[in-house]
Amino acid sequence: MAGSNCTQETEFILAGFTEAPATQVAQFLLFLLTYLVTILGNLGMIVLIRASPLLHSPMYYFLGNLAFVNLCTSTTITPRMLAGVLLGKKGVTYAGCMAQVFTFDLFVVTECFLLATMAYDRYMAVCHPLLYPLVMTPERCSRLVTGSYLLGLTNGVGQTISMSSLFFCSSSAIDLFFCDISLLISLSTSDTTLSLVILRTSSSLLGVPSILVVLVSYMAIISTILSISSAEGKRKAFSTCASHLTTVSTFYGALIFMYLIPRSDTSRGGDKWAAVLYTVVTPMLNPLIYSLRNREVKEAWRR
Repeated sequence: MAGSNCTQETEFILAGFTEAPATQVAQFLLFLLTYLVTILGNLGMIVLIRASPLLHSPMYYFLGNLAFVNLCTSTTITPRMLAGVLLGKKGVTYAGCMAQVFTFDLFVVTECFLLATMAYDRYMAVCHPLLYPLVMTPERCSRLVTGSYLLGLTNGVGQTISMSSLFFCSSSAIDLFFCDISLLISLSTSDTTLSLVILRTSSSLLGVPSILVVLVSYMAIISTILSISSAEGKRKAFSTCASHLTTVSTFYGALIFMYLIPRSDTSRGGDKWAAVLYTVVTPMLNPLIYSLRNREVKEAWRR
């Protein structure tokens, strides 16, 4: 075996972004500000949705859970990154890396299915408004959200099992600011067959269906909007989907660039910034997008 002639690594080095002190200070302040806005924005959205009777509807129930997932995703990544920049400690233990893989993969897949559920919710609201109250009942919404968390948990457990089968002897430096399972597989000196099978299976069975739900839902929504005769009717119909469509485009665009576009190892310079987009920036932007573009949310804030 590959791992029989060397000692198993017990610590990984997260490369981060830069070693220049001046740049590190600027990055620390920028990411700290982003994280604070993320915490305040998502917590504020959760509290607002629970407190305001205006927002007690399926769309905002899903949005409240999305805010919680965004909060957890950012907290899984950003504090560790900030500590590394501030203290200069880029090492992370094997156990810490495994915990980060589990929690991050759990919440990323949960967000994928929450976004798919929200796309289906918008499809029912725009394309079948008369059936909407009968289909999107509180019980069904609760089951959809619970299913999203369970699928995320399945992915987290699967990726943790994948990592536990890997053996690392050398090259323990991860060229990213968090423990990413795909990079860990490429660093392993053991047989990675099981890990690759789990990664590809989870991507196919969990990632692809959620993307298809979003695409099919919005194809039907666009078709319905185009069939509306009045410009005002088209505007109102589109306004109910604009915030979610912006969130979906940012989140899935970064994921597709990060994991699905083939490229050589020498052309992966943009991976870090794509990862920043869906791990740091998107969780901050989501509550701002819904606050600025949604009339009900703005009215609830005023009240």
